Amino acid sequence: MHILELPSFFPPHGGLFCLEQARALKAAGHEVRIVSVVELGVTLDRWFYLTAPWREERRELEGVEVFCTYMRAVPKAVRYNVNYWISLCEKAVDRYIVRFGKPDVLHAHCCKSAGLAAEAISRRLGIPFFITDHIPSGFYERDFGQGWQRHAWLKERMRCAYEAARCVIPVSRELVDDLVPYFGRAYRHRPISNVIDTDFYSFRERKPLGGRPFVFCCLAVADVYRKGYDVLAEAVRRLDNVTLHIAGQGTDSRCMRELFAGLANVHFHGHLDKAGVRSLLWESDALVLPSRSEAQPLVVLEALSTGIPVVGTECLPASLRVPDACLIAPIGDAGQLAEAMRSVMSMPCSREYSAAVQRMASPSVVASQLTSLFES
Repeated sequence: MHILELPSFFPPHGGLFCLEQARALKAAGHEVRIVSVVELGVTLDRWFYLTAPWREERRELEGVEVFCTYMRAVPKAVRYNVNYWISLCEKAVDRYIVRFGKPDVLHAHCCKSAGLAAEAISRRLGIPFFITDHIPSGFYERDFGQGWQRHAWLKERMRCAYEAARCVIPVSRELVDDLVPYFGRAYRHRPISNVIDTDFYSFRERKPLGGRPFVFCCLAVADVYRKGYDVLAEAVRRLDNVTLHIAGQGTDSRCMRELFAGLANVHFHGHLDKAGVRSLLWESDALVLPSRSEAQPLVVLEALSTGIPVVGTECLPASLRVPDACLIAPIGDAGQLAEAMRSVMSMPCSREYSAAVQRMASPSVVASQLTSLFES
C-alpha cells in the first residue's frame, strides 16, 4: 500500500509520533513517505524564521523519506496562516504525485492543519484520508479561549473534516469524549495507540534500594498548570528520602526552579533527546505525571516499557493504566498525589510492565492495526 503521511507538526516543533508510525508502516512492507509543512513563528523561531530554506527540502529521517516546506507565519493572522498552510501542503502533495504517483491513502496527524489539508486534497483528487488525533481540549482552550470563544470558523472547518474522513483515529477513547463539545460524535472513529519503540525503551533491572533515596522522574514540558508541576512541588515537600528528576522543554527555567525552591532533592534537566530520556528512565525507580489534561502521554508507555511503575492522575487514559503498574491520584490534589508516590515506593520494577506495552504499542502491533483499518 502507498501511504502518504501529512503531519500538522514536525521538527523542530514535535511531530515525532508521525515519524514513528511511518517507520512502523514501512517496516510492515508499505511504501511510506512524509510531506510536511512546518509553521515558523517570528518570535518563537527567531533566527530560523529568516534562515530556514525557502525551497522544499528533501531529507531522510530514520529511514523515511521526508519532503519539508517551511512556512513563515504572520503574527496573530490565524485565518491567513491556516489557509496558507493548506495551500502549501496541497502544492507539496501535487509535486509529490508527479514524482511518485498518487498514494492509496492520505494519513493526516492532527486535524487543525493536516486534517484540513487532507480533506481538501481528498476532495480534489479522490484519495481517501484518515486523521490520527493526539491533541486534548486543553490545547485548543489555550489557543482559542474557554469554549473556543475565538476563531469559531476554524472549529466548524475541523468538525467538517472529522466527518469527511474515512475514519478518525484518536490515540485514546477518552480523547473522543474530551472533544465532544467542539466536534460532536458524528464521525467514524477507532482508537489506536501511538507507537513506542519498545526495542529502544527496553527493560532494565534497577539498583536495589538498600537505603538510598527512591528516584522519581517527571518528563513533561514546563506547562506548569496543565502538567501539574505546582501540585508536584507540594507533594514532594511531603515526602522523605526521595529524589526527583524533572526533564522536558523549559524545565530548567528560572520559573521552574523557583516553583521548587528549597528542595535540594529536585534536579532539573531541561530538554533531553531520545537517548537522554531513556537514560533518565533507566536511572529512575518510578515515573510521576501530575497532569491536569492529557490525550496519550507517551512517556507513560516509555516508562512502563523500561519496567518502572507510574503515578498519574485521573486524566490518564484507561488504556494506559496497566494493571498493578499504575497508581492514580485525583487531579490537583497534592496530598493524594504524595500518598500515591509513597505507595509506589514499595512496587518493584517488572518485566510484565514492559510486556504489556509491547502488546499495546509496539511498532508491529500499531502497524498491523493501521494496515487493517486502511485496507478496510
